[in-house]
Amino acid sequence: MKLKITVFDNFPQLLNHPFTHLLLVILLLASCQPEQPKIITVTGEIPASAIGKTLHHEHLLVDFIGADSTGYHRWNRDSVIEKVLPYLLEIKALGYKTLVECTPAYLGRDPLLLKQLSEKSGIQILTNTGYYSAVGGKFIPKHGFEETAQQLADRWIAEAKKGIEGTGIYPGFIKIAVERAPLQEINRKVVEAACIAHKTTGLTIMSHTGLAVPAYQEIEILKQYGVHPSAFIWTHANNETDWKKIVDAAKMGVWIAFDKFEEKETENFSEFAVLMKKEGVLNRLLFSHDAGWYDPMKPGGGTFRDFTAIDKYLIPALREKGFSEEEIRQIFEKNPAEAFAVKIRLAE
Repeated sequence: MKLKITVFDNFPQLLNHPFTHLLLVILLLASCQPEQPKIITVTGEIPASAIGKTLHHEHLLVDFIGADSTGYHRWNRDSVIEKVLPYLLEIKALGYKTLVECTPAYLGRDPLLLKQLSEKSGIQILTNTGYYSAVGGKFIPKHGFEETAQQLADRWIAEAKKGIEGTGIYPGFIKIAVERAPLQEINRKVVEAACIAHKTTGLTIMSHTGLAVPAYQEIEILKQYGVHPSAFIWTHANNETDWKKIVDAAKMGVWIAFDKFEEKETENFSEFAVLMKKEGVLNRLLFSHDAGWYDPMKPGGGTFRDFTAIDKYLIPALREKGFSEEEIRQIFEKNPAEAFAVKIRLAE
């Protein structure tokens, strides 16, 4: 068998052809296009633009027994799926595409369970890396007190790069928690670890915080590590009564999360949205329920609080206060897409 090789005698002329020039320009422009930001779900990466209508802070399973006793032996995945799946199908019918599951390691995080629930429901689910240092460190493993911030960060970076516990499932954000008081040593360490991990992974830091005093201390630590405030979600900001401090943080770039919504909070949450809009920082606002969840400590998983109150009460209230459909989309789709986009956000 002979190979036939064709040699173009007119190759120089071909390079000078106008169509060749056009093709080269197109290829050059394509290579210069910035890579689209991504979101990491339990079933893989998606473009940030595909996040859709999102609940940014919910729970599907939480185990409060403590870091020294929790583990996958504490629940049966099939039983959890049977109880939880209808609630995911319910929000899917309301147009939601994504749910961010905020249960951290040693408090009931189960990536394989979340992947099964995502595949069965069609809801995109995010899980996390990081440690929960509130409640006196009850949910921090022994090594969390013994290791340095760098050593903790190395653990979280390893999960981001290699997957969680050999599952092939990757975290989509960093979840930490501090006390609702001035930061203690263990609180500072997890915040520092989160900053170190962010600078390597680009994962957003979501911190169970509450009041302004610890929130501003966390923001200061971010600055010390050269991390921009836009890498930080101030979780449970709805516990802070001084809204000026919240707005000021939003103007720095912090994501403001009002995330314990229920019907009785309709006026409070909607009025806060009005303020954020007035102050020009509606693009820093996140709303969710912090609801759920299957509790292994209770018979049958206990009482599950569903994820529908926002659609029943808050969104209609926002419309009544003059919010356009595009502004509502800003809160529930565009903001989560930007907040959870994987990118390293450094202070200038």
